[in-house]
Amino acid sequence: MKIIGVTGGIGAGKSTVSAILKEMGAEVIDADHISRIVTQPGEPAWKEIVEHFGREILLPDDTIDRKKLGRKVFNSEKKRRKLEKIIHARVIHEMKERIKSLEEAGYDGIVVLDVPIPVREGFLDIADTVWVVVCPDEERIRRVMSRSKMERADAESRIRSQLPQEDYIKLADVVIDNHGDMETLKRKVSGLLNS
Repeated sequence: MKIIGVTGGIGAGKSTVSAILKEMGAEVIDADHISRIVTQPGEPAWKEIVEHFGREILLPDDTIDRKKLGRKVFNSEKKRRKLEKIIHARVIHEMKERIKSLEEAGYDGIVVLDVPIPVREGFLDIADTVWVVVCPDEERIRRVMSRSKMERADAESRIRSQLPQEDYIKLADVVIDNHGDMETLKRKVSGLLNS
């Protein structure tokens, strides 16, 4: 089994790279998807988030209003770190469990850890190689605005709240410049996978 850690800032295209790898037969473990599962109503992470940030972040069905919560945390380093701490431990545990299940099933292909925040424990320490996806900030802003139906100021704030791309690059074994069309990106990913 080979574990590829794929990361990058919001709007850079890490999930697109992971989707391409999935098309090529890789098993993808998506941290964002897991974080949505562990923050469902009644789950321990949900309880802790509501306790810390208040019931006003909930929708009528008791699910977390991600946009409201986002507005609360993305302009406060302290609040953002608290939210990350609550969610990360549970996401990392689940990712490790999924890897263990694949190992026990005898899987010997490629596993992709699709992770927005390149934490040391549970990502950098278990990935055989780290691929960082980068893209010019202006393009990232456009993608985030389009994808999330977000105002420019909110998209810029979201990008600023994350690690600068230079910090992601320092962690990389491979840097993928995602400034171009889908076919170009597919060729890059295929070339990396087959090298």
